[in-house]
Amino acid sequence: MKVIGLLGGMSWESTAYYYQELNRGVRERLGGLHSAPCVVHSVDFAEIEEMQADGDWVHAGKYLAQRAHQLELAGAGCVLICTNTMHRVYDAVQEGLGIPVLHLADGTADALVRAGVQRDAPQGSLYTMEQDFYRDRLTARGLDVLVPEPEERASVHKIIYHELCLGQVLDSSRDVYVRIIESLAAQGAQAVIFGCTEIGLLLDEHTSPLPVFDTTLIHVQSALDWALGT
Repeated sequence: MKVIGLLGGMSWESTAYYYQELNRGVRERLGGLHSAPCVVHSVDFAEIEEMQADGDWVHAGKYLAQRAHQLELAGAGCVLICTNTMHRVYDAVQEGLGIPVLHLADGTADALVRAGVQRDAPQGSLYTMEQDFYRDRLTARGLDVLVPEPEERASVHKIIYHELCLGQVLDSSRDVYVRIIESLAAQGAQAVIFGCTEIGLLLDEHTSPLPVFDTTLIHVQSALDWALGT
């Protein structure tokens, strides 16, 4: 198995989910005592969130590029940016590295196309839902992207940053997400994308009104395919 590099801490709650699912996936594929060879660089999310709020994506890109380079020096053969939002600076991270950065949205688009989904509805941070860096990756594959209304987007964002990133998983917030997804379904959405790596802590395929494409789990499977050469 090749070594997977995790650029995490954004938030650490979802990075722990990545680590757990990578190891679970290796055990399911190989059995026995096998686990996932990986190295982790976990950043201080408060610094990243400040850059996001300031719109300082140039600095954020340089910051994460430096950390990705440290993963390469530590022996990683690929890098996963363990957050949807910070794929906003994917190009800056990939530039200058001698190893691939596996783009989270590419694997998600592949999964949606394979499933025959034509119209999807991403849930995530305001940056992910409103900016082009993520949506364009999906529409390039012929997918129609439907986003929630402005007030709904604000609610989704607030729950992520003020609850899920702090380890708070509330039934009342799950109800909010369910109502938003029901509204999107009524507008023709065929599936919901968990376009924030923390949302899988709140909802799953059993509690969502629409079929779920959890970007964390898809990203993990892409990394395992790479690491195992499958």
